[in-house]
Amino acid sequence: MKNILIVDDDSAMRNLLVDYLSQHAFNTCAVENGRQVSHHLTAEATDLVIVDLNLGQEDGLQIVRTLSTKSDVPVIIISGDRLDEADKVIGFELGATDYITKPFGLMEFLARVKVALRERPDRKVSANNKIYTFDGWRVSARHRRLTDATGAETKLTAAEFNLLMAFLRSPGQTLSREQLLLATRMHDQEIYDRSVDVLILRLRRKLEQDASSPRYIRTERGAGYVFDVDVQVEGPRIRLQ
Repeated sequence: MKNILIVDDDSAMRNLLVDYLSQHAFNTCAVENGRQVSHHLTAEATDLVIVDLNLGQEDGLQIVRTLSTKSDVPVIIISGDRLDEADKVIGFELGATDYITKPFGLMEFLARVKVALRERPDRKVSANNKIYTFDGWRVSARHRRLTDATGAETKLTAAEFNLLMAFLRSPGQTLSREQLLLATRMHDQEIYDRSVDVLILRLRRKLEQDASSPRYIRTERGAGYVFDVDVQVEGPRIRLQ
């Protein structure tokens, strides 16, 4: 029997999903926050985690990030208010297997749970093997390495690299400071809103010929930043078995 953990601060939704999954032969538990998630995973073997993004004072995406850095357990995100494409992209890139928007039918939900439980861990590994290229620059996601057209490496801090990857995975899309904040946060390290602007400046200085007149990272006043350049992606194909 597969073990499923649900993370949701809405008791009615928790009870609904626990009851429904239990009726379909899943051993299902539910918790309200990230602290309880850590305690549960330490005590119980878990095959799938389902996380609601809206957890009151806590952001479900941070739980997804923490889970993806510590285990290969598949994660399904459910959300009723964060429906923008960029939010979904960030959710997937932080490690989610699926992203379900509310309202959803229970039969569809069950089908997605079954698919997530069939996901192979090497899917995440292959996604991290991708190579991104733009305007002569080359970025290895696996080796966390940035090189220019001559092959010379440009050193980036961990937060700078995470910021660049957020842009490379969503070229042409305006990303808010909140979205970039989530993408650049390293484990439990605190990075505050204005620090995103500092990281943008540092990254521009390393990528741009003239950081004061950037070609790649363009500011959208009152909205955020957009990576305004064509990005090519190379990587191994995922084998379906």
